[in-house]
Amino acid sequence: MKITFKSRRLEKSLTDPKEISKTYGVMAKKVSQRMKELSAASALSVMRKLPAAYCHELHGGNISVEISGNWRIIFEPDHDPVPAKSDGGLDWDAVTQIKILEVEDYH
Repeated sequence: MKITFKSRRLEKSLTDPKEISKTYGVMAKKVSQRMKELSAASALSVMRKLPAAYCHELHGGNISVEISGNWRIIFEPDHDPVPAKSDGGLDWDAVTQIKILEVEDYH
């Protein structure tokens, strides 16, 4: 999957091994794992098949994958227009590009 980032700072914190370790500490290994999974996925539907990732849609059209109990990587489909099914729902099989917006403590 093609991944872009909301900011250069966010990109560095999620792609540079030293920055991942510095920024996320004990969660660094999980952050790296999720980023590798996202990069390797041919489409977003692949992420839904990974139970540990708990990939799901949020209100407002954003999507999240779980890093740990409370922490999530939040992103959006980076398509114009966003791929939709005939019923109006997101076409997970057609999403091949995402834009990462933030990493946050969701609870």
